[in-house]
Amino acid sequence: MKQLWPAPERNKHAILDVLRRVLPEQGRLLEIASGSGQHAAFFASELPGLRVQPSDLDDDNLRSIEAWVAEARSDNLLPPLRIDVTQADWGIEPVHAIFNANMIHIAPFVCCEGLLSGAARYLLPQGVLVMYGPFRLHGAHTAPSNEQFDAGLRARDPRWGVRDLEAVVELAAAHGLTFVECVAMPANNQTVVFRRVG
Repeated sequence: MKQLWPAPERNKHAILDVLRRVLPEQGRLLEIASGSGQHAAFFASELPGLRVQPSDLDDDNLRSIEAWVAEARSDNLLPPLRIDVTQADWGIEPVHAIFNANMIHIAPFVCCEGLLSGAARYLLPQGVLVMYGPFRLHGAHTAPSNEQFDAGLRARDPRWGVRDLEAVVELAAAHGLTFVECVAMPANNQTVVFRRVG
C-alpha cells in the first residue's frame, strides 16, 4: 500500500536544491532507507539523468515503494531492493551517489557505521554521499525542539539519538569519505555531503 508521509513532502524541495548542485547529471543514485518511497519518486522525476535505486529493510516500506514505482512508470525509477546497511554485501553494483534521510538517529549507531562503510565500498571514485536529518553541531543541539526530540528517541531506545556531526565526519574520514559541506535546512535539519576520495 502506498504511504504518504508529511515530512518528505515538506523537505523534498529543499533537499532537491542541494542534490541538483552536488550530484552528477547522469549516473546511478542509490537511496538507503527509502521509507515510503516519496523521495525516490520525486527525485527520479526531477533528476531524469539519474537512475534512482530505492531500498529499505522494512516490508511495509518496501510495499509502499513498489506502489510509488508502479504509479510513476518511469524508466529511471527502479524497483526497490532489500538492503541491510549492517551487512557487508548490499548486492549492488557501484554507484555514483548515495542518499539517506532520517535513518541514523532512529537506529543504533552501528547503522551509521554500516552506511559509511557501505558508501566507501560501493561509491565510485569521487562519488557523493548525501545525508539528511537532525545533527548536533559542535556538541550542541541546533534548537530546543531537537533536544526534546533527542530525549524522546533515547527514551524509546537508548541506542537511538541525534548524532554529533563531528563524530560522523570523523568516522566517515576513517572510511575514506571526505566531508564537503553541511547545509542548514528547514525544521532545524542539516544536509551533509561527503565525497569518496580516490
